[in-house]
Amino acid sequence: MGAALRRIQLGNALSAFGNGFTVPFTFIYVSQVRGLGAGAAGAVLATFAVAALFVLPFTGRVIDRRGPVPVAVLGTVLAASGSLGLGLSGSEPVLITAAGALGAGMAVVQPALATMIVWCSSTATRSRAFATQFFLNNLGLGVGGLIGGLIVDTAHPGSFVRLFAIEASMFLVLGAVVARVRLPHAPRLERAAVRAEAGSPVGGWRLLAGDRAMVMVCVLGFVMFFACYGQFESGLSAFAVEVTRISPATLGIALAANTAVIVLAQFVVLRLVEQRRRSRVIAAVGLVWSAAWLVAGASGLLHGHHAVAVAAIISTYALFGLGEAMLSPTVAPLVADLAPERMVGQYNSAFALVKQLALALGPAVGGLIAGAGAYGLYIVMLVVSSLGISVTALFMGRRLTPAQEIPLRYSRVVAQSTPSAAALAERIPA
Repeated sequence: MGAALRRIQLGNALSAFGNGFTVPFTFIYVSQVRGLGAGAAGAVLATFAVAALFVLPFTGRVIDRRGPVPVAVLGTVLAASGSLGLGLSGSEPVLITAAGALGAGMAVVQPALATMIVWCSSTATRSRAFATQFFLNNLGLGVGGLIGGLIVDTAHPGSFVRLFAIEASMFLVLGAVVARVRLPHAPRLERAAVRAEAGSPVGGWRLLAGDRAMVMVCVLGFVMFFACYGQFESGLSAFAVEVTRISPATLGIALAANTAVIVLAQFVVLRLVEQRRRSRVIAAVGLVWSAAWLVAGASGLLHGHHAVAVAAIISTYALFGLGEAMLSPTVAPLVADLAPERMVGQYNSAFALVKQLALALGPAVGGLIAGAGAYGLYIVMLVVSSLGISVTALFMGRRLTPAQEIPLRYSRVVAQSTPSAAALAERIPA
C-alpha cells in the first residue's frame, strides 16, 4: 500500500471513529435531550438523506473536473460545521439546517474518497484497498460507538456536545490528511471530453446510462442497500423486537455481532473472493442474505423456544455481516473498473446516489409494513429481493469483460505474458 493510500485510509478510519460517537445517539439527543420529540428527531434524520440526494447528482462532475482532493476537503469542512452545529443547536430549524450540512458534507466526501482510492490503486490491488476501507470504517464505527456509550449521559446535555465536537474534529483531521495527499495518478482530461462528458450534465449522465453493465450494477446496488442496510434501523429492528420479542439490549448484541463478523472475517473473505468472478460472488451474497431473512422469519415462529429465537436473530445479523464482507472487495472496485478514466468521479457519485435512494426508501417501506403488522409479507418481500440480487448478478456477468470479472487473475496473466524490455530490445533489428 502506497503512502498516499495509507494516509487516505487512516483519515477515513478516524472519520468513521468520530461518526461512531454520534450515529447511535442522534435520535435520543434530538427527541429527549433537546426535548423536541420524536417528530423533530425523525425530521433531522430524514434531512441527512435529503441533503445527500440533493448534492450527489452534481458531485461527480466536480470531482472529474477539479479533482477529488479539493472536493473531499470541502466536504469535510461542511460536515464538521454541521456536526458542531448539531451539538450547539437547541431549536428545530437550526438542528435541521445543521443536519443538512452534515448530510451534504458526508455525501460529498464518500465519492471523493472512493475516487482517490481508485487513483492510488491498480486493478490488481483495488479489491484489497476497498476491503481495507470497509474494514476500517466498521472498526472505527464500532470503537467510536462503544466509547461514545461510555461518555453519553441523557441527564447532561454537555456530554452530547462533547460527542458532536469529537465528530467535528475527526472530520477536520480527515480534511487535513486528505489535503496533504499527493495523488500518484490524475487522468488527463481532453478539452472536448471535458465539455461533452464532465462539463455537461446531460452528456455525462447519458453516457453513464448507456453503459448497460453500470446500469445493472446500479440496479444491484439499489436492491442490495434496500434489502440489507435499509432495514437495520427500521423493519428488521421492529421485527426482532415485536415478533421475535428480544430486548433492546439483545438487539444491541445482534448489531455488535454484525460488526464483529465484518471485522474478523474481512480479510479471510477477501482471499477467498478476490480471484473469483465478481458476478458470482455477488450472486452468492444474494443467497446468503436470502438465508438470513429465512432465519429471521423462523425466529418469529419459535415462541416456545426463546433462546433459540434469540440465537436465530443474532445469526441473521451475523449472516448480513458475512455478505457485507463479500461485497466490499467486489462492488466498489467493479464500479471503478467500469468507469472511463475521465468519469471515475461521476460513476462513484452515481452509485452513491443509488445507495442513498435505497437507504431513504428502505426504512420507509420497512417502517410502513412493520406498522401494519404484515411481517409475513415483509419477510417474503426481502427473500425475493435477495434472490433478485443473485439473478441480476448472473445476468450482469454476461456483460463484463474477463478483466472486470476477475481483475487479479487477469492482471497476473498480463504481467506474466508481457515481454521484458531486454526481450523487446532483442527483437528490434540493428
